[in-house]
Amino acid sequence: RSSWLLLAPLLTSPVPVITAPPCSLCPEGAHRFQWIRNLVPEFGISSSHVKVLSSPAEFYELLKVQIKAAKQRVVMASLYLGTGVLEQELVYCLEETLEKSLQAEGSPDFRVSILLDYTRGSRGKKNSRTMLIPLLQRFPKQVRVSLFHTPNLRGLLRLLIPERFNETIGLQHIKVYLFDDNVILSGANLSDLYFTNRQDRYVLLRDSPEIADFFTELVDAIGDVSLQLQQDDTVQMMEGMVHPYQGDKVAYCEIANRRVMEVINSAQTRQELLHAKTFHGSQPGSSLLSQQGSQASGSLKPEPDTWIYPLIQMKPFGIQIDEMVTETLLTEAERDARIYLTTGYFNLTQAYMDLILGTRAEYRILLASPEVNGFFGAKGVAGAIPAAYVYIEHQFFSEVCYLQQQERVQLQEYSRAGWTFHAKGLWLYLAGSDLPCLTLIGSPNFGYRSVHRDLEAQVAIVTENKALQQQLHQEQEQLYLCSGVVSTSTFEQPNRYVKLWVKLVVPLIKNFF
Repeated sequence: RSSWLLLAPLLTSPVPVITAPPCSLCPEGAHRFQWIRNLVPEFGISSSHVKVLSSPAEFYELLKVQIKAAKQRVVMASLYLGTGVLEQELVYCLEETLEKSLQAEGSPDFRVSILLDYTRGSRGKKNSRTMLIPLLQRFPKQVRVSLFHTPNLRGLLRLLIPERFNETIGLQHIKVYLFDDNVILSGANLSDLYFTNRQDRYVLLRDSPEIADFFTELVDAIGDVSLQLQQDDTVQMMEGMVHPYQGDKVAYCEIANRRVMEVINSAQTRQELLHAKTFHGSQPGSSLLSQQGSQASGSLKPEPDTWIYPLIQMKPFGIQIDEMVTETLLTEAERDARIYLTTGYFNLTQAYMDLILGTRAEYRILLASPEVNGFFGAKGVAGAIPAAYVYIEHQFFSEVCYLQQQERVQLQEYSRAGWTFHAKGLWLYLAGSDLPCLTLIGSPNFGYRSVHRDLEAQVAIVTENKALQQQLHQEQEQLYLCSGVVSTSTFEQPNRYVKLWVKLVVPLIKNFF
């Protein structure tokens, strides 16, 4: 039964790929990427506020420290919250901080907002919802738990498709964790594997109020069009809001688009005004006066050498910013530039594959070997997913060889005993440079799901600062050190054998994982 149900979503026609608009890049340095601010807000910060983390344990400890230190807000968006001991400890940290806020006179407005996916967060009897209900019951005025339900899972499809399989239709996939004015961007979920032996990427943006405000507003906007978890484990929509799967789909998507774009556009306007003030304040004859005014108000900040651009992708709502920026970056990368691209699930869209194979930059693509794929050893149909990824990888590698691009486009497989691999993003090295000046980090995997089905967010970090560029370079090197170069012989190994039925099914289902 399940096999047939997997094919049911194919009855809906895929959304056509959008071609990125032409852009004019400035000739030199990090500022060549300022065109991105035509699409999204640009946040200029000091590189001293950016810290790149390297391990799951470091990520977990930072989450606990930040929760305990928070005074105004904790906002967390993830696919789901796990149900183990480590996740329970995070809940205890939230409870402790909430308790302190009630006792402290200074922070009566402290709030916790959590956004998860409805289908993944409701899986099983013990799930993300049951983990968080005690917080809702004890702190009803301070805690909000929103569960996003894709508008594409509705009607007969919703009734027939079983648990776990329903997650293939569309998810809330954004991972952002913020505490007062500190923001962690990552691809990691709130689950014990991501705190122990599942390698991902993580970056901390410290003392960045404008960025924290932006992501708070973004999570609030998605939360407003999501189901609200109640104290008795029921869910309901906010009053007057169109229901995601019972209401009119077009009306729901239009409202969601409007809410999210309001956040992006208002932040963009705010940042443009701030940029204009800063620019005019730095003109000859006005800089001394400006500095004196800043010093008097105690708000003198270091000149920004790093720029953060939030890239949002929500194709169900008609928002395709991340796709446009990524395609433009791949298109405009010059000859001898190097792009290190990594994904835990190698299943690139046709548009991304065409750009990689048809442009001039050098590519080093890091992906999971079958043994470190998150589905390795899974029961049932899911157990065949690593083989499906091997087949997709082999097809792409064959195309690279056919086009005689092996020198320019190189595949590398991450392999580490006892670990799984979930890192995603890219690092861009300009021609002649040994350090990257741009990285993308966040939730997208560069696959069909990320572009067409799920809610995704990442940031482009552009920096002129050598120390931060070195941090990013070391992060890239550390990940790629655990890899081997893919060659023809790779696919001759016994563990790369792909059964015929998997080869036949992959073209039908590759848009769902």
